[in-house]
Amino acid sequence: MIHAYELSAGRLTAVGADAAGVLWWDLVHPSREEEKALEDRLGLELPTKDEMHEIEISSRLYSEDGGHFMTALIPANTDGDDPVMAPITFILVGHRLVTIRYTEPRAFTAFPQRAEKSALGLGDGETVLLGLFEAIVDRLADVLERAGREIDAISRAVFGKGGEAARKNSTYKTTLEAIGRKGDLTSNIRDSLATMERILAFLGPKLTPAEKPVRDQLKALVADVRSLSDHSEFMAQKIIFLLDATLGLINIEQNAIIKIFSVAAVVFLPPTLVASIYGMNFAFMPELGWKFGYPFAVFLMVLSAVLPFMYFKRRGWL
Repeated sequence: MIHAYELSAGRLTAVGADAAGVLWWDLVHPSREEEKALEDRLGLELPTKDEMHEIEISSRLYSEDGGHFMTALIPANTDGDDPVMAPITFILVGHRLVTIRYTEPRAFTAFPQRAEKSALGLGDGETVLLGLFEAIVDRLADVLERAGREIDAISRAVFGKGGEAARKNSTYKTTLEAIGRKGDLTSNIRDSLATMERILAFLGPKLTPAEKPVRDQLKALVADVRSLSDHSEFMAQKIIFLLDATLGLINIEQNAIIKIFSVAAVVFLPPTLVASIYGMNFAFMPELGWKFGYPFAVFLMVLSAVLPFMYFKRRGWL
């Protein structure tokens, strides 16, 4: 499928892919026939899906046949904690823009709608590309903000007032799973921001010096991406701290359980000793013929259990 847009009074307007004034072609799950038709029109070779997944930086950023090819990892389905990370290729050729993607990031829906309703100062493919990058960065910022709120909620549940009750109402397994999901989400956003920063560094020298507003917009984008990268790094450190603290609490709980068993073993050791003594089958044992021998043995066992318990309690070990 190909979405095509042209400029009309400074606004993007959807047109047919074969229209003469197309400024932006957005290829979504394109067929080979669609790719071939656009290649013939632009006079360059579009990257395949396999080529888009190349991890080498040299394969993601290059210039060829008069076009500048840039591939970034852009998350889709970011409303949850399991976004789909997939490469999207941006191609600038003759002041026109081509995008190739196999996912549905929200920015690619929101940006054309906004650019159609209001004039955003778009004039060529470069300004459309930077406007699209702004929409992507804004979306990443929203995802990080939501993840930050959810991480704070987990932190309050574990450490805040009422945290003990919260821990009793939910298992540590659930907490660790939530922390792990936030860690994966933050890591994916950091990877996306890293590819975006590399693209902006590659794009800067390709802009002509006369395009000062465009350069100012590019500098603002670079500053935003770096700011989000720093924020995502802070969130990653907070997640690591939260994970370590939660594991520490689990160890404390386990130690408390082990302590209870250890104290119980010590408390019942003397009664066991008494019972073992009076369970021996010696021929001469005076207490066996004593009228109060059995009550005395029971009392001795209870006393030998109570005294260690009271001693532990007084020392604050319980």
